[in-house]
Amino acid sequence: MKRILLLLSLIFTFSACGENQKSEEKAEVEEQTETSDQDSNPVPEKQPEAVSPDREYEHEVVIGDMSIPWGFDFLPDGSILVTEKGGDIYHFKDGEKVAISGAPEIYNQGQGGLLDIALHPDFETNNWVYITYSSQEGEGEGGNTALMRAKLENNQLTNREDLYKGETNSTRGQHFGSRIVFDGEGHLFFTIGDRGNRDVNPQDITRDGGKVYRLNLDGSVPSDNPVGEENAKEAIYSYGHRNPQGMIFNEETGEVWVNEHGPKGGDEINVVKAGKNYGWPVVTYGENYDGTTITEERTGPEFQNPLTYWVPSIAPSGFEKVTSDKYPELKGNLLVGSLKFQYLEHLAMENGKVTKREKLLEGLGRMRDVQQGPDGFIYVAAEGTGIVKMLPLEETE
Repeated sequence: MKRILLLLSLIFTFSACGENQKSEEKAEVEEQTETSDQDSNPVPEKQPEAVSPDREYEHEVVIGDMSIPWGFDFLPDGSILVTEKGGDIYHFKDGEKVAISGAPEIYNQGQGGLLDIALHPDFETNNWVYITYSSQEGEGEGGNTALMRAKLENNQLTNREDLYKGETNSTRGQHFGSRIVFDGEGHLFFTIGDRGNRDVNPQDITRDGGKVYRLNLDGSVPSDNPVGEENAKEAIYSYGHRNPQGMIFNEETGEVWVNEHGPKGGDEINVVKAGKNYGWPVVTYGENYDGTTITEERTGPEFQNPLTYWVPSIAPSGFEKVTSDKYPELKGNLLVGSLKFQYLEHLAMENGKVTKREKLLEGLGRMRDVQQGPDGFIYVAAEGTGIVKMLPLEETE
C-alpha cells in the first residue's frame, strides 16, 4: 500500500511540475508576444520644432499660372500631367500647357473637386491613367470621392471606367481625401476622408469615409483584403482615418504610408497595415477648433499609433520620400507639403523617429503636392504659383 501511495505521489509531483513548466512557458510566450506588439506599435515621441535650414533652396517655376494644382504625375518622356481642383487636367510638355479633354464632371464644393492623378505602372504599354475626384453620382444629395481610370491618347481621356464611388453622398464640403499609390504587386491604394461625419464613418467598416482602400489595378477587390465583418466594404484596407491627403509606397519597407489632417493639432503620419484601426476620433492628439476637448485618450490597445504627429497642425498635403542623389542632405528622409504654413517640410528620420524638421521653400503658397521626378529633381505643386522645381544646393553655389 505504501508503495502505491509513493508511486501516486511521484506521479502527482511530476505532473504538477510539468503543468507549472507549461504555465511558465505560456506566460513567457504571452509576455514576449505582448512586448513584440508594443515594439511594433510604439507611442510616438513629441516632434522637435521646425526650423529654417542653414541654406535656403532656390526654385524654378516649371508650370505657372495655376490656381490650385491638386495632383500631378510624370509621363515616360518626362512631361507632366497636372490636375486643377476646379476641374481641368493639363499636359505640360516643351514649355507648352495643353488642356486634356474628357475630364470627369466634378462636384466642386468646399475641398471637393478634381483631385489626384497617377499613371498605371505599365503606362507605356496600356496608357491607363487613374484619377480621384468628387462625384455627384449615386444616392443622396451632394457628392463623395470617386476613383476612375481612362486611356490617355492624343491629349484625350477615352475608354473611361468608373472603379469605385464612396457612398452615400453628402453636402458637406470637407474631407474627400484623396491620394493614389501603387505597391508594385498589382494593387492600387487610395483614400477617402471622413467627409466631416467623424462620429460615424471612420469607425464603421460598413460605411465609406475615413478609410484607406486597396483594389486590383482593374478595379476588382483583392481576395486577401482584410474584411472582417458582415456587410463591410470589401475594398477597405485600414480605417479610423480622418483625412489622408498624402500617401507614398515606401519601397524600402514595402509599406504604404499616409499623412493626414488632424483637427486643431494631431496631424499624423501613419504606416498603413492590413485591417488596422487608426483610432479617429476615439483617440487623437488634437482638439476641436474652438479649443474644446474631443477625447482625453491619445492611444489604446486596439488602435495603431501614428509614426509621428504634429502639434500644432501644419495641414499636411502631398508626401514624398527622397531617394535621389541630387539632394544628398535629404536622401532617405520625408517631404510633406504644408497648407497652413505654406512651406515644404523636411523630416529627417532615424530609426523610425523624426530627429529634425526644416521649413523649405517658404512663402510660395499652400503646398498641395510633392513628387520626385524621374530626373531626380523634387517638384512641388504650390497654390497660386503652379509646379516648381527645387534646385539642389550645389547648383546655387
